[in-house]
Amino acid sequence: MLFCLFLSAVCAAAEVKTMTLRQALDLALQQNPDLMLARLDQQKARNQITIARDPFSPKVFAGSGAAYSTGFPASVDGAAPSIFQMRTQMSLFDRSQTYQIAQAKENLHATEIESGRQEDEIAFRVASLFLDAEEAALSQQAAQRQAENLARVFEIVQARVSEGRELPIEAARADLGVKKARYTVESLATDLLNAESSLALVLGLASDDRVRAAAEERPLLTTPLIEDQSIEQALANSRDLKKLESTVDAKLLEIKGYKAMRLPKVSLIAQYELFAKYYYQSYYPVFHANSAQLGASFEIPVLMGRSSGAYISQAEADIAKARVEVTRTRARISSDVRRAFQEMKRAESAREVARADRDLAREQVSVDLAQNEEGRLPATALEQARAMENEKFLAYYDAQHTADRARLNVLRLTGTLAAALK
Repeated sequence: MLFCLFLSAVCAAAEVKTMTLRQALDLALQQNPDLMLARLDQQKARNQITIARDPFSPKVFAGSGAAYSTGFPASVDGAAPSIFQMRTQMSLFDRSQTYQIAQAKENLHATEIESGRQEDEIAFRVASLFLDAEEAALSQQAAQRQAENLARVFEIVQARVSEGRELPIEAARADLGVKKARYTVESLATDLLNAESSLALVLGLASDDRVRAAAEERPLLTTPLIEDQSIEQALANSRDLKKLESTVDAKLLEIKGYKAMRLPKVSLIAQYELFAKYYYQSYYPVFHANSAQLGASFEIPVLMGRSSGAYISQAEADIAKARVEVTRTRARISSDVRRAFQEMKRAESAREVARADRDLAREQVSVDLAQNEEGRLPATALEQARAMENEKFLAYYDAQHTADRARLNVLRLTGTLAAALK
């Protein structure tokens, strides 16, 4: 009783939102914290492309200043002093920087792959927790009905014991059954609370909120029937493999960038200056107030040192590691898909057995009810049959939940979960 009061107080303090699976998925894709972090990384990678392109963008600087000068007119840096100066500079040809831009684009592609992987993972977590909450709610209802059946059995047995028609041990046995059933109800209530709270956290809601699974008729999740084709599909859709391939491509561009550092660089140079006559009238017979330059600078590397070779060796080692990881990941994916198919088949067989057992228990209740109405079966036997029926429902809900989770796992591994949940 105290547990139920505590649970009711917790439920009253938290906001309970009822959602369908589709609504929960849509909300998770909007505000899940992990997804938001992945999208921020994606935005940073997109900005990195702009940073890498910056040397090829013209930049204009203008300014002026004043300083005391004695002797021949000159500025601090050795140039002719001017009243106003404006200059610009940008790269026209820099193959190494071009490869850095391509590498930044490939890094953006890698963050997009990671964001997609996060979306798939969040969809799997939301669907799994939704099924957990749904199964816990159904099981709690069945357990509550079972506890009520056993409580009526206990009342009948207790009355018969008081009349001397049953031994006291039968009342103790019936009381134990009631206590076990109520403990099951309390355990399932805790499971339901945990599942709904965990689902709310995945959806990005407050820590004290809960999301209740709405009762709805959903189509059965369809999974591929051929195991070998599913493995091929999983390898083709694997975001882990795509990310490793993107890593290799980025490292290849990095190597090209280091090698391109030996190529010449060409930059655009433009400058305008406005001079004051009093600076130069004592030194030059002819004075022009305006001065402008437009041209290009050429830079040819002569000695590059050894660092570029070391960087190339490091990048080649990273490529070799990524290719080893690709081989290992492909083997792991194939093994995981085969194991997931075996688990799915076993779970579906267990569900069929549990369904047949449940249907048999329902038929038995119908037979016992008819016999009870005819006076050929005591009420205790009927209530016990109903309690057994609810116990079979509990087993069926558990088997159904296991089968659905197994199907979700197959869809997740084959990369078709998002499409199946739409």
